[in-house]
Amino acid sequence: MKNKVVEYRKKFDLSQDKLAEKIGVSRQTIISIEKGKYNPSLPLAMIIAEIFQSNVESIFILEDEDYK
Repeated sequence: MKNKVVEYRKKFDLSQDKLAEKIGVSRQTIISIEKGKYNPSLPLAMIIAEIFQSNVESIFILEDEDYK
């Protein structure tokens, strides 16, 4: 799954540490999400979307291979 967390984080002028603090996860979790190495749970994705005043589908993008 691709995501636009880095773009939204920069748009909202948040560091990885600040975003992690707001969400209640570690900075390492944010790094892993941004690199696409970790797909957040639906509740976590919804919290991220709420912080970015957006919807989950705008931030997290499923790719064809995600269905296989």
